[in-house]
Amino acid sequence: MNFDEKYTFDEISHDKLYETLELVRDVFMEFEAPDYSDEGIEEFLRFLDPVEITDMLAEYKLRIWICEYNSKVVGMIAAREEHINLLFVSGEHHRRGIARRLLEIMTDYYKPPVITVNSSPYAVEAYRSMGFTETGPEQEVYGIRFIPMVKYY
Repeated sequence: MNFDEKYTFDEISHDKLYETLELVRDVFMEFEAPDYSDEGIEEFLRFLDPVEITDMLAEYKLRIWICEYNSKVVGMIAAREEHINLLFVSGEHHRRGIARRLLEIMTDYYKPPVITVNSSPYAVEAYRSMGFTETGPEQEVYGIRFIPMVKYY
């Protein structure tokens, strides 16, 4: 997909962390939280603590790539090796190929033979459109609902 010059993709810089986490929180609250219990919402928001994310960047070698539109973060993917931890795109930029491009950047970096993700119920169709398939039924841990999915290369 071709993107105009207003879209840029790059690995996150420290000064973009708070803006990126705010995007994740906003998209989660708009599209996913309505399907979650209060426990699940609290657990997810606790995960977005900047200190915890910074620790994960170091300890688990988590990498984050972002998409900016006119210098504003509108999409992000956080991953470690072959697992996607987070993939979010602002609602006004859905269906423009941003998630697919972020996935390509991640796979170009890691070159995994397989990618796994624990998809929210809301995102299952988006992951299917990118070639993922379910590997099991919906599960719930600490109120977080997810469907395990995989993509083979």
